[in-house]
Amino acid sequence: MACFARHGDGDRIVGSALCFDCYDYAGQVVWNLEVPELWRRTTIAMTRYLNRLCRDRGVPSWTVIAPDGSERTMAPFRLTFNKVAEYQARGAVHLHAVIRLDGFHPDQPDTELPPPAGLDVDDLVHAIATAAATTAFQTRSHPVKPEGFCITWGDPHKGTEVRPVKTDAQGNVDLSSAYYLSKYATKSTEVTGHHSGRLDAETIDLYADSEGTHTERLIDACWRLGQPREWRRLRKAAHMLGFAGHFLTKSRRHHVTFRLLRNRRVVYTRTVSTGPDAGQLVEPPTTLAINFLEFVGSGWRSEADAMLANTSAALAREYQQAAQAELATFAL
Repeated sequence: MACFARHGDGDRIVGSALCFDCYDYAGQVVWNLEVPELWRRTTIAMTRYLNRLCRDRGVPSWTVIAPDGSERTMAPFRLTFNKVAEYQARGAVHLHAVIRLDGFHPDQPDTELPPPAGLDVDDLVHAIATAAATTAFQTRSHPVKPEGFCITWGDPHKGTEVRPVKTDAQGNVDLSSAYYLSKYATKSTEVTGHHSGRLDAETIDLYADSEGTHTERLIDACWRLGQPREWRRLRKAAHMLGFAGHFLTKSRRHHVTFRLLRNRRVVYTRTVSTGPDAGQLVEPPTTLAINFLEFVGSGWRSEADAMLANTSAALAREYQQAAQAELATFAL
């Protein structure tokens, strides 16, 4: 099926299924739930691919003696990444990542080193493409799908795009990749037309409908599939259409940390950007606040306020007692 009409940016039909009865809503929400695990397995596949290249090309690995006296072999490279999760209009999560290939030395684990001579950017591109094309796994069994759901990246020729980050003659890195990630980091479920907090049994009927819109059917699929205890995460992530991960993640050894970014923001806000003292770190202005607290009294300010409060409390007690009696009658 296909739609050849041109839709505007504000058209709510954009992203909806062409055939509601044919669309695999269960498969999409489970894929959203399991995409962090799929990404973890993909990074492992990339590392194994590069390890095979090192062995085939004779790139030496590092041998480290563990405290217990055993020997441990370590790869001469390290993969680091920054990853952003973006919602498409149809409610599926789309990943954008910047992946680095660095060298590794066991005596300098925190030092940025160039990759070994036997590996280059083309090898990294092939490692990413191969891992995306071959990584797949089956989820645990579910009552509606006893064999489990197949989680994979889909068509490798259409769903994966790898762009090497380039540098100019002076060695400056092209920042377009950073702008690329920051653009998608601002998107959330609002692009699908849905925005709410975490849903529960009292609020799920406001957003879920098995016969409703595309987004309402996705939320309904999360709630239905999340009924078994081992699949309860789907209900917790129903407001995120099944995606329970963080929108921005990075590898543990990435050279840019969140603490570094926070410190940079603090320095930026405290630095004069214009004027004769441009670029100089200045102290923020001090605001002197004088507060004086005095005890005025306790209780209601008038008899009318006290009567209104007591009447409201009595009505609340009567309502609670009536509700308990109704539940007891229903149970009998």
